[in-house]
Amino acid sequence: MGKAIALEHGLPVIAVPTTYAGSEMTPVWGLTEGGQKRTGRDIRVLPKSVLYDPELTLTLPAGMSTTSAINAIAHAVEGLYAPDATPIVSLMAEEGTRALVAALPRVAADGADLEARVDAQYGAWLCGAVLAATTMSLHHKLCHTLGGTLDLPHAQTHTVVLPHALAYNQPAAPSAVAALSRALGGVEDPALELWELAGRLGAPRSLAELGMAEADIPRIADLAVASPYANPRPVTRHGVERLVRAAWAGEAPVTLPL
Repeated sequence: MGKAIALEHGLPVIAVPTTYAGSEMTPVWGLTEGGQKRTGRDIRVLPKSVLYDPELTLTLPAGMSTTSAINAIAHAVEGLYAPDATPIVSLMAEEGTRALVAALPRVAADGADLEARVDAQYGAWLCGAVLAATTMSLHHKLCHTLGGTLDLPHAQTHTVVLPHALAYNQPAAPSAVAALSRALGGVEDPALELWELAGRLGAPRSLAELGMAEADIPRIADLAVASPYANPRPVTRHGVERLVRAAWAGEAPVTLPL
């Protein structure tokens, strides 16, 4: 809302974030009208100052702490395989992911753990800065389509879709996979690990539980491929529908070869 006001009236924004999505670090705005979400970039919506106070997040429920942080991790993931990625941005993405994944189990176990909350804000700051510097890809296109068309909740939708979008792209993004493997503790399959992490933390893992009907899958696939974002792997109608169907059902993500 603050960004929408800044976009329309040019007023300065001072952000005091109380979740871990990281959008306070970006010039990205989004508006939903008539069942369609439009996004763009404008320096007017980038906050002039950001004030991080972990004490303001102590009462953030574990569920929203988890899903907003995985939303931030999605920014880092897509930044790693963005066409305009740079070595510095990639380092920020890897470190931001590492920090959030390390903080989340501690935040979920004890919401009053101030040090864990500090680490989560640090990770969110880095991941948000990555989104500000790079181009969004298939994951964000799908989440924008699902949110704008079906009014699904933002952070929870990111949490469900991310492992599947990453699995789709992993064969075409080996450098991103290597960085995420390091950030996630040396795992072989980052997409599967993010799906399992969501499960361990009690986060949603299916679009069905967020309110999406199975009958909506073909329509979402059509919209997602109509004007696709830049993506490391070619975006096909069949591939996107398979991805969305797996996310709808809550299945484990499967990486298919190119």
